[in-house]
Amino acid sequence: MTDISPLFEPLTIRGMTVPNRIVMAPMTRSMAPGGVPTDEIAAYYERRAAADVGLIITEGTTVNRGGASSDANVPNFHEAEALAGWKKVVDAVHGTPGKIAPQLWHVGMMRKPGSGPHPDAISDSPSGRTHTGKQVQEEPTDAEVEKMIMAYADAAGEAAKLGFDCIELHGAHGYLIDEFFWGVMNARSDKYGGDLVNRARFAGEAIAECRKQVGPDVPIILRWSQWKQQDYSARLAETPQELEAFLQVFVDAGVDVLHASQRRWWEAEFPEVDGDEGLNLAGWCKKLTGLPSITVGSIGLSSEFIGALVKSEGSKTQPIALAVERLAKGEFDMLAIGRALLQDPFWAQKVREGRTDDLTDYNAEALATLY
Repeated sequence: MTDISPLFEPLTIRGMTVPNRIVMAPMTRSMAPGGVPTDEIAAYYERRAAADVGLIITEGTTVNRGGASSDANVPNFHEAEALAGWKKVVDAVHGTPGKIAPQLWHVGMMRKPGSGPHPDAISDSPSGRTHTGKQVQEEPTDAEVEKMIMAYADAAGEAAKLGFDCIELHGAHGYLIDEFFWGVMNARSDKYGGDLVNRARFAGEAIAECRKQVGPDVPIILRWSQWKQQDYSARLAETPQELEAFLQVFVDAGVDVLHASQRRWWEAEFPEVDGDEGLNLAGWCKKLTGLPSITVGSIGLSSEFIGALVKSEGSKTQPIALAVERLAKGEFDMLAIGRALLQDPFWAQKVREGRTDDLTDYNAEALATLY
């Protein structure tokens, strides 16, 4: 039997101590009418924090830019009524041992023109280019880019005032921050464009401005990915050396945790370097920076807890125990659980209590409700 105790050890990051290594991954629910988190949303997060989830990272919540979202039912993080709703969420989670971070989000060019709460707004972007490189808008000026950066920082300041324990910037999956990383969409010739290190500058400045707003004790998490929703095969860094230089921008800016998103967490990031059983993306983030890292990607989708501790060729799931063993080895520091926790608020509690027979395979019908 795999020893699961490493999964339930506390972890201290700056001024925050989480009770265990289980993170609720951010998952869009589109159940906040008019962008305002409801009492039902507060209860949804509270249930999971009360049932042994160490850190809640909320669904993406939009910063104060008119084109930040395509969906009026995605919660925002700037209007007074929405912030009051988020205060209820924080207070509910703080009635448990769990901690909570908002995920600060801007969808960039992923927004459908004419949609969302501000249909007349222009969609922010690095260069006005689509994911195919087609120019559809004018390139934003430096002043406009600085306003985008400050939208994240202003939201971070609000999070600190509301009592959130940490914050996460959504820099993955083809949204605004990630668009600055991606050469196809970022064709700028100024300090925000050029090689990969320069393209990381936008995120670095956002992290630095957020630090000014949240103070010295609130951890800052950056979620990032190689893959994009528009292109699953996309890669920013082709080698560990490129990855190290890229990540150093965020280290220098003051990031505390790297949340490395993979579609399948168990896949080696650079198999040509350390083999098919080598470090995943979170493992490389920790090795190259020394910072705590969060691994995410299809953890817990199968009810099989132990199983064979070998990678199954072509498998879409792997036993949770494999992730716990690699956590215990120190390859990464936390496991982010997405759809399994969306379906079952008591998933973490069942794992802690050894009730693995009570775990069930993921059912997509869970997307329709706030269990």
